[in-house]
Amino acid sequence: MARLVLWDIDHTLIDTRGVGRELSAAAFLQSTGQAMRDQAKIDGITEPVIFRETAKLHGLTTDRADFERFARALTEEYLKRAADLRERGHALPGAAAALDALDAVGIQQTVVSGNIRPVSEIKLQVFGLDRHILWELGAYGEDNDVRSELVKLSLRRSGCEADEAVLIGDTPADVEGAHKNGVRAVAVASGRSDEGVLREAGADVVLSDLRDTELLIKIVRGDRQ
Repeated sequence: MARLVLWDIDHTLIDTRGVGRELSAAAFLQSTGQAMRDQAKIDGITEPVIFRETAKLHGLTTDRADFERFARALTEEYLKRAADLRERGHALPGAAAALDALDAVGIQQTVVSGNIRPVSEIKLQVFGLDRHILWELGAYGEDNDVRSELVKLSLRRSGCEADEAVLIGDTPADVEGAHKNGVRAVAVASGRSDEGVLREAGADVVLSDLRDTELLIKIVRGDRQ
């Protein structure tokens, strides 16, 4: 039986509806001096990789110090425009109820996200989705470039064995990151990957959304595969 859920954020719990890209563009300009004309593929990719690959699209070679400068600027942008994010973005259907329901049955919850931790916190706080999240057990974009390593780090921080955890995300990268660590993967087709793509990726369970909290609890507990 699982005792810990590892949540992805973007397109699993929330949708920024384009605000995230705008804030990334503002931080990119601040940290590199160049306007962001294009952005590297972002689904399932960690923030340092997105920054590095986006910089390459603009003819720039970057290092860790450049990323840290970008990360600081990005955090500042999210803090300044939290109200804009709240107005234009939204929590996905069933997200709040799912978090509440899992907490009610004693399942711990944290975040494994490609976002840096400050941005992860702001994104969930803005939509009131942070109250059950044990942030210190999670793993974030600044911790490692590779998503599977983030899952491994979160397991270590939580003291959980792989069979005691379930990862819930919306991309094949989430599924891969979970399975590389022996963690069950519940995929939600609320992002850009449809149910067929997520099944093909090998998700243990595929859901259309998070609305059915009773079913979600059964899946997390292992009562239903």
